Amino acid sequence: MTRTLTEDAGTGDFRTLPQRVAEELRHRIVVGDLPPGAHLPERETSAELGVSRTPLREALRILANEGLVEIRPARSPVVANPSVDDLDKMFAVLRALEALAGEQACLNASDAEIDAIATVHARLRALAGGSPPAEFFETDMAFHSGIVAATGNAALIKTHAEYNARLRRARFLVSRVATDRARIIHEHGEVLNALVARDTRWAAAMLDTHLRSARHKLIELPARVAAGQ
Repeated sequence: MTRTLTEDAGTGDFRTLPQRVAEELRHRIVVGDLPPGAHLPERETSAELGVSRTPLREALRILANEGLVEIRPARSPVVANPSVDDLDKMFAVLRALEALAGEQACLNASDAEIDAIATVHARLRALAGGSPPAEFFETDMAFHSGIVAATGNAALIKTHAEYNARLRRARFLVSRVATDRARIIHEHGEVLNALVARDTRWAAAMLDTHLRSARHKLIELPARVAAGQ
């Protein structure tokens, strides 16, 4: 069932309406309901979401800044369609950022923050058996975001968020393959062990290995998508 939004703010959701519209469109882009190259005409999209064009335009600007949407003069916005080469280059940067995050989290994270990361890992393990791909993916991303947040490094957190937003759909396509769940959980477990041990080299190396694995799966994506996997 298609979800719709309302301009009624009395739902306990304290995000602005454009932020909620952006989140809904972001979700649809990531899971493939809005595939790369899909048009987002203002009139039809605003009507479907149950909002006016003004918050929709602001939401589209948010998504354009994240690299998920392309806004074109006098034409409908479209869902971005980066090439595999573009994604690969961004992934190289993300690998370096996450390796640095592992090192910095070992040095700066509180015990409570590491415990919280462990809790997310436990939840991911519980989802491995047969949870919906989107739920498994969001928990996977929460594990990574928790590590980055635990660094306490505002510049790293901001830069990681920017690159991760652009790679979010690609990472979802990798994580949704059921046979990759065991690999993801095993590698997360190694990262967590390194964080608990406060071993900076081990944490950085394991996150680099983890992102290298995801990068290899990324290169295989065109063939997988063509095969309907």
